[in-house]
Amino acid sequence: MPTAADYMTRDVIVLAPETGVHDAIRLLLENDISGAPVVDARGEVVGMLTGRDVIGAVFNASYHKDLGGPVSAYMSRDVQAVDAGAEVIEVIELFMKSPFRRFPVMSGTRLVGLISRRDVLRAIQELW
Repeated sequence: MPTAADYMTRDVIVLAPETGVHDAIRLLLENDISGAPVVDARGEVVGMLTGRDVIGAVFNASYHKDLGGPVSAYMSRDVQAVDAGAEVIEVIELFMKSPFRRFPVMSGTRLVGLISRRDVLRAIQELW
């Protein structure tokens, strides 16, 4: 059975916790992606920043007229990851139970890719 590693995106755009939110928005838009993992100096995934996180921050900041600061202030810290060796069917099950649109793919504690709903659709098309 194919695994997450077979369908994941390997060239992952990552953000540092101290990256400014405006720079992060620019990176998301320039790369036509809706979210990116946030990785600390040790290379560990510490969060995810999504368009939804930023939109929520803009909504909250509208009262204070201030949207700025580091990605760490806006990112989601509840990150669910999948192992690179997880079978595609396991990843499908995770997507069915989760509101997340993408999962970091890990080999041990190292980020090796990102798998999205779109990647899983590609797997379904090829396999079934």
